[in-house]
Amino acid sequence: MMKITRYMRGSGRVLAFVFVASVVWLLLDMVVLRMSMNDESSQLLKERVIREREISKQQSLVTQLVRQGFKHPVQREDFGVTRAVKGPLGPSNKVAHVYRQGGQKQDKNSLLHRGDRRTKTDKPKYDPVEHKGGAAVQKVTPKQDGPSKKKAVNLDLNGMKLEKSRVKDGSNKETVPEVLPGVHENKHAPLQTSVKLQKGKNEKNETKVKAGTEVSLLEAGKAHPVKTTKSPKMGIEVKDVVGKTEEKHDLKAAKETPKPTIKLQAGDSKDNSLTAVRKPGVHKVLSLDLTDAPRDANAVGQFGQAALVASHEDAEVKKRWGEGHFNVFLSDKIPVDRAVPDTRPEMCAQNLVHDDLPSTSVIFCFVDEVWSTLLRSVHSVLNRSPPHLLKEIILVDDFSTKDNLKEQLDKYMSKFPKVRIVRLKERQGLIRARLAGAAVAKGEVLTFLDSHVECNVGWLEPLLERVYLDRRKVPCPVIEVISDKDMSYMLVDNFQRGIFKWPLVFGWSALPEEHIKKNNMTVSDPIRCPVMAGGLFSIDKKYFYELGAYDPGLDVWGGENMEISFKIWMCGGEIEIIPCSRVGHIFRGENPYKFPKDRQKTVERNLARVAEVWLDEYKDLFYGHGYQHLLNKKTVNIGNLTDQIELRKKLKCKSFKWYLDNVYPDMKAPLVKAEGLVFNRGLRKCLALQNGSLSFDKCDLSRKSQHFNYTWMRHVRQQDLCVAPHGKGSGFALQVCDNAKSEHRWFHKSSNSALAEHLIAEFVSNHMCLEAGPQGDTLHLNPCETRNAFQKWQFTHYYTL
Repeated sequence: MMKITRYMRGSGRVLAFVFVASVVWLLLDMVVLRMSMNDESSQLLKERVIREREISKQQSLVTQLVRQGFKHPVQREDFGVTRAVKGPLGPSNKVAHVYRQGGQKQDKNSLLHRGDRRTKTDKPKYDPVEHKGGAAVQKVTPKQDGPSKKKAVNLDLNGMKLEKSRVKDGSNKETVPEVLPGVHENKHAPLQTSVKLQKGKNEKNETKVKAGTEVSLLEAGKAHPVKTTKSPKMGIEVKDVVGKTEEKHDLKAAKETPKPTIKLQAGDSKDNSLTAVRKPGVHKVLSLDLTDAPRDANAVGQFGQAALVASHEDAEVKKRWGEGHFNVFLSDKIPVDRAVPDTRPEMCAQNLVHDDLPSTSVIFCFVDEVWSTLLRSVHSVLNRSPPHLLKEIILVDDFSTKDNLKEQLDKYMSKFPKVRIVRLKERQGLIRARLAGAAVAKGEVLTFLDSHVECNVGWLEPLLERVYLDRRKVPCPVIEVISDKDMSYMLVDNFQRGIFKWPLVFGWSALPEEHIKKNNMTVSDPIRCPVMAGGLFSIDKKYFYELGAYDPGLDVWGGENMEISFKIWMCGGEIEIIPCSRVGHIFRGENPYKFPKDRQKTVERNLARVAEVWLDEYKDLFYGHGYQHLLNKKTVNIGNLTDQIELRKKLKCKSFKWYLDNVYPDMKAPLVKAEGLVFNRGLRKCLALQNGSLSFDKCDLSRKSQHFNYTWMRHVRQQDLCVAPHGKGSGFALQVCDNAKSEHRWFHKSSNSALAEHLIAEFVSNHMCLEAGPQGDTLHLNPCETRNAFQKWQFTHYYTL
């Protein structure tokens, strides 16, 4: 204490006063700095509160319409159904509010961090793939969990304004964070080409634009007369069926939809042209769901609920089933713009996407599609896609025969300026129809969809965001199930991806649990997908053509998803399933379309082209699973492969072994079925090659002359030589292998029968087996005997049976 008193005397007192004053001054300075930093945040918070009040008013209107809590039909056992009859529903069957409500309040700063809110989920339940009539269907598992908290989706009932995704300050200049954690620029490709305008005028509308002004990317949707153009290469007719009715619809959307904008600045080029400079701004995914009039909550199938028909209408249901191989009668009773449940994972609504996403052309290819499902597909895209991102919808009519898909369809679609119809002059099939649609597309991204789908809320932006981040990414939505019987919209299990099994058969498979744990995956993370389903995906248009598009040598339908999947992965791209993008699809037990040629032969021929170009040495696994007959060039012509092989070399694509090792490592693909010594149980010796002829010797693993393979082509093979009948005699020798020759093929371990250990000749009609002579110096072909030990053979290693 004495020491402190001594220090406070004289100059020490002055120093203490200066120190205290400095600390006080520093604290005051920090307070002033903090207040200045929070000034802008306070303004943002104030305007956000006002905006949230407006949203709550909108939600209250919707809540008055439908009050009951929602459980998805797949998540509850007592899911109610609506009946396809006129009149209001009873109290027990009132339509539930399917859109997300409630949920935890978000901290205002957390919205700027992409992926910071990650909810823990229960261990996913995996179920096997269901196959109905050859169509792979994702397993739909009823969930027994309680109702999850839901977020509200804006529903346009009485002209309600949609939530704006960006906040403007008092000077009408947008406030955009310059740097946002978790949002990265595209490192793999340059930004999209900026929009160039001549000084003083806009390229399209010749509207004068001054430097520094903001221009909306959203088109006003002006009506145009019907235009018809012809493509000399494809022999197609393109109609821009545009009327005046839709002008109001698009103008309404323009007012209600947030408009990501670009600021025009004077360029430095000699021609003084103005260049649109893109902002690195972001916004939350837009939860759009437009409708021309308030939705009828009691309509049949509304909100994706299951619907039933009256008992006396069952005959009509059966009668019309063949039109599309699903409940066409019921589909026609459901509104073409019905709402469906928002099945996205909880955090998807909070995800951020860039403001300057590329535009897309949505391409539907159809032939004799059911009228109501085609319209419902188109309306789901129009109603739930941000208008500034939807460049156009292209309907490619693959020479339909139904009358209502001609002039009637033209007239109906003339109300929608963004819908164009391309009509093929003869049946081309899905593959060439898609190529025709892509050829006339104007969007930066091509989005292919089947013509019997319903796009869900917020489906488009997550797809375009992945392309924006890397143009070589090919994103696919989660394909959910629309019941072919009651037209209900059903949620599918999470963590599913597209895979193939031999012989190149597509299916769905659960992501390995160890992969999920290793990568700490959440239900909203993109999933690497070895093979896409093929019907629904987005791809950068330029990249699509850099890859050579689809192989033009593929006919009609089948194998195109395998071809483009292998091409994307092996040539530098990636395929992903995006859980935050959901599209319902009617899975049918039977393909209703007619093929110009034999359906099975067409698909087999397509797959053979894929195998020859992309599978390398693994193509034997394809042929060995029952497709050996495709190797006979005299009966099967798979066409010229020169262009496709050269394209693969030009793109410097990786090997199929690389694909298996890096993309699909859990796929078992041994190059041979068995290998090693070939032991004969009767002689107790092994087959050997001595002086160019076959004989038997004491088994010795060290001797290469005793090593044989049993291949997928069913050859007993040593290098390039196969065990085969020798000339016209009864003996056997090694001949140069020929995959097309049946006399080189042997059935072995192909069944659990008593002849499983025998080598049964394929080239004879009756069961004849390879038999060792009792002296061990000859081989014969004799009638098969189950107990004959001289006809029983055993390889050292078996990789598959």
